[in-house]
Amino acid sequence: MHPIDSITTPALQVTTNASPPKVLSRDAASLKKSCQEFEAIFVQSMFKAMRKTIPDGGLFEKDTAHQIYQDMLDSEISKEISKRQSIGLADQMYRQMENFLPDPEKK
Repeated sequence: MHPIDSITTPALQVTTNASPPKVLSRDAASLKKSCQEFEAIFVQSMFKAMRKTIPDGGLFEKDTAHQIYQDMLDSEISKEISKRQSIGLADQMYRQMENFLPDPEKK
């Protein structure tokens, strides 16, 4: 046995048989929330990348306060987008990872 095989993490326990690894300490609700949060971060980074394509200039100068409020607005908009499943990334991630959840009938 390799020494690294004996190391276990408290959040994840992996079975040693041929079945896919099972996550024991997570449930479906927390997985869904995590997927939605990941989608929100992804959408927010898309907004940030899109804003970089817009040239500076215009009526108002962009200072630090403007940048902070713009980031806060993008964050809230991206959270709402992920809650409503408008791009579907969180749903697809959840469908793929739900196979790794423990079977509720075995408890």
